[in-house]
Amino acid sequence: MLTWAATEVMSEPAHRLPVLGVLGPGLGMPRLEGVAEQVGEVAARAGWVVLTGGGPGVMAAACRGAVAAGGLTVGIIPTSMPVEGYPNLWVRLAIYTGAGMARNAFNVLSANLCVAIGGGPGTLSEIALALKAGVPVWAWDSWSLDPPDGTSYPVPRVFASSDELLDALRAELVLEEPSGSFFSPTSTPG
Repeated sequence: MLTWAATEVMSEPAHRLPVLGVLGPGLGMPRLEGVAEQVGEVAARAGWVVLTGGGPGVMAAACRGAVAAGGLTVGIIPTSMPVEGYPNLWVRLAIYTGAGMARNAFNVLSANLCVAIGGGPGTLSEIALALKAGVPVWAWDSWSLDPPDGTSYPVPRVFASSDELLDALRAELVLEEPSGSFFSPTSTPG
């Protein structure tokens, strides 16, 4: 008989699943959405949770790719209840914030790595918040930032092509096996 070792949760910190924040516009842009869907799939296959703003466009595409690969998706929703387009159909865990644009901070502070694909001012704000918080940002066909002369602020890692971005994600998103996690099975006499 297989049971879950709840005692390990009490004696050691639970393993936190790695989170990839996918940042991008809610506007329908097929070229961007195709890449976002692949990013979601790569992340899910590597065992990462895909976190987005939970809306349409790039956000929906990343979630769709993750769900197709059997992954978990989280949508940080700007409203306090469902509204048209939020959450998208592929969000498996919707967090209703009622925080409007301020939810962008929740998106990036919850991620281990953010990937920006395209984007408008909302995406730009997420990039800035992530960099300020020390969360790495990778960008494709998105905002490019150069800090003022004489400063050493962090900047996004920019990819010239979607293939370069996807190859880098495949190399980087490696799930380490947890020790003593909540999901550690133990055998019991049965």
